[in-house]
Amino acid sequence: MSIHHKPIKSFSIDGVISDDSHIVRLKEEYIRLLIIQMRETGYIPRIDIEPDFTLDYNSEKNCFGFKLTVYGIHVGKKKVEWIIAADGYREIHIRKTKSKESLSDQESPLSQR
Repeated sequence: MSIHHKPIKSFSIDGVISDDSHIVRLKEEYIRLLIIQMRETGYIPRIDIEPDFTLDYNSEKNCFGFKLTVYGIHVGKKKVEWIIAADGYREIHIRKTKSKESLSDQESPLSQR
């Protein structure tokens, strides 16, 4: 099955923000938190679907109520280790770094001088 047609699951959090100067920072932190929780259960985020973030000002309590929803698809706990996200029908993979052994096997550009 193509990842494009996998069922989409929503991951949500709601709460209160008392200071409007913290809204942008907290939104980003909560998105990161939801993605961590998502990945722990074998889901990856669909980055082609924007997170939903709504605010409602409560004038009596002088604060903002919010709800944030991020969308993801299930790939499994093993695959989630090497897939960062899904963009429509494409998986975005984690770039593998070279091991220390393979780096030491290569001749340093400085030693060629």
